[in-house]
Amino acid sequence: MQKNPSKKPDYSNWVSSRFIYIPWVISLLFVGLSFVLPVFLIVGILFLLITLYFTYAYYRFSPRGGNIQGKIQAMLLSHLDWDGEGKAVDIGCGNAPLSIMLSQKYPAAQVTGIDYWGEMWDYSKRVCESNAQIEGVAERVVFQKASASKLPFEDGAFDAAVSNLVFHEVGDTKDKRELIHEALRVVKKGGKFAFQDLFLEQKTFGKTDELLALIRSWGITRVEFDRTCDAPFIPRSLKLPFMVGTIGVLYGEK
Repeated sequence: MQKNPSKKPDYSNWVSSRFIYIPWVISLLFVGLSFVLPVFLIVGILFLLITLYFTYAYYRFSPRGGNIQGKIQAMLLSHLDWDGEGKAVDIGCGNAPLSIMLSQKYPAAQVTGIDYWGEMWDYSKRVCESNAQIEGVAERVVFQKASASKLPFEDGAFDAAVSNLVFHEVGDTKDKRELIHEALRVVKKGGKFAFQDLFLEQKTFGKTDELLALIRSWGITRVEFDRTCDAPFIPRSLKLPFMVGTIGVLYGEK
């Protein structure tokens, strides 16, 4: 299937438009109230700065602003040491950028993208399928609704697994490390994996050394860690903890 050059895929932006227009509206509200009580001007300026920051982040993540979002996804995929033969799963595929990148990099692979596609995000199965069609890989990628906490696949069903910034978002699992275990369950022995998330956020995943030791205790052959947040293409202004300052990649072989 050929790529459709007349259409562009919709991969959305990690910065929701809500993070821009909500503080903007609040800023206008407090600026208006400052005519009654001048102290409100300080609050209005604060929310204006928040608006400007997230507008900047939105731009930098976009293809026009340097495509940092795409570079972070590509960095994840660069840690997947796989020959591309067999089946791969993208856990929490969103609008399928990683699923499609997998298919493009490994033309012999069959890729399955799963997501719960809740209303909180501007993602859907329909958009995934449209993106795959536009990118010319629809024949090698399938999508289905499922939760990362209970994957609908048998043990060892896949030769490779990837996941990007998903585990910390799964609301029905308190201990997010269990989601890593579930993701590895569906990888066959000797299969490869690369998971990217807020792994440096200790309140969510614990200390990195302890997390790696836990994963090894599950019988995993090899697991390593790389700090995505230290990548030179990420500007310092986006390395704040609430942006990409705690992102890292867990990768290796089961």
